[in-house]
Amino acid sequence: MLVTWRYRKRKSIIQWFDPRAWLTFYACFLVSTLAFWDVRFLLFFFAIALFTLFNSGVTWRETRRAFLFILGFITIYAVLTFLTGRGGSEVYSQEHLIRQFRAPFSIFGWTPTLRITVERAFFALSQFVRVSSIAVMTILIPYSLNPAQYGITFKGLGLSDKFAYAMDLTMRFIPTFGRDFQLTVDAQRARGYELEKLSGGLIEQVRKLGPILVPVTIHAIIGSEDIIDAMDLRAFGVGPRTWTDVLERHTKDRVLIGFGVLILITSLALAFMGYGKFWVPGFLIPR
Repeated sequence: MLVTWRYRKRKSIIQWFDPRAWLTFYACFLVSTLAFWDVRFLLFFFAIALFTLFNSGVTWRETRRAFLFILGFITIYAVLTFLTGRGGSEVYSQEHLIRQFRAPFSIFGWTPTLRITVERAFFALSQFVRVSSIAVMTILIPYSLNPAQYGITFKGLGLSDKFAYAMDLTMRFIPTFGRDFQLTVDAQRARGYELEKLSGGLIEQVRKLGPILVPVTIHAIIGSEDIIDAMDLRAFGVGPRTWTDVLERHTKDRVLIGFGVLILITSLALAFMGYGKFWVPGFLIPR
């Protein structure tokens, strides 16, 4: 049986709109955010993301793991970018040194050196704000959109029946896979399998995970076959599909779509005119 994300009806700015309107706005938001590297422009999108988060009705308890994982990954990635300078070479061509730390030892003739520059610091900041804005808006979608309307939502966006239903199954696959994994772990622990005491190298640990990975993989394959058989029995794909739910657009939905399109057009126009490129404050650059 397919399961879904922890969706529930709530007082939410996302659920106030038609899901097709919200996904359209999200697509415009995503493309617009990717058009800039200037942190001053990116703060506008970050403010929209925070406003949506605080008015989404989604609690910290529900999304704690997702946010900790994503924000932790973004933070580590931004720090590594700051320390190594990798990734910013295509954005800026010149660096202004603030301070340099050199290790008192050498490794095969190479002395570890940490260069702190204005460009590295602001590139890491811009990267953090940029990716965080997108991550916040993305995490809220599975917790705010009714899983029973996934198919009709994507169909309403102009996609074919097959693609719409494929998106529906994809959105449900991850939580279903997570549930099966946890059930298998609990079942193996009841049989004396101690997952916490795995030892050895990487290959050895993967081999010892066989009692968990094999049943989960087989169950996923069997579940896929059951879904395929059920769809074949219902003659899916033979003709146009009808949907039980009906979505209707209202004035508020058209306003949201118009706002998203306005942001997209403005962002692309500014980017085309040369605005929004990587920026550092002039007073931080030594003369």
